[in-house]
Amino acid sequence: MKISMRFVSVTASVLALATLTACVAPAPVYTTSRYPYQAPPQAIPYQEASYVEYGHVANIEVLRSETAGTGTTGGGAVAGGVIGGVVGNQFGRGNGRAAATALGIVGGALLGNTIEAQQNGPRVYEMYRVSVQTDRGGYRAFDVQSPGDLRIGDRVRIDNGQISRM
Repeated sequence: MKISMRFVSVTASVLALATLTACVAPAPVYTTSRYPYQAPPQAIPYQEASYVEYGHVANIEVLRSETAGTGTTGGGAVAGGVIGGVVGNQFGRGNGRAAATALGIVGGALLGNTIEAQQNGPRVYEMYRVSVQTDRGGYRAFDVQSPGDLRIGDRVRIDNGQISRM
């Protein structure tokens, strides 16, 4: 009976540790879109007919924005310490068990704090600004997720706020 209780305790501890490590945030995924690109939503005055312009790509620049992280609150360290203490308490006897419990508390607290810091850390976002010089001499800018195969100097068509390569 004692062996089966120990097995249940170790299994529960491993499951708790796996649950804690599952909280790690995945790397941000940047989506790409295909042509024709759409400009960000803006208030556009009413137009009866579509307006088409032609030009060429004058510049493509990367726009980076970063959100400030909120830092750690200590909740991750506390949760990690509790789980680490439970796992550490499953090993050894007497003073060895006390040492394993203490080591589990410290290691779990460090791991929990690190996971929380990753969750609440700053995030960086990238977009691209495609500047087009129209054939009439004006400039238009389009913010897109990805420039795709557009390069500086490419001929483009602008139709109702959408840019497409010619």
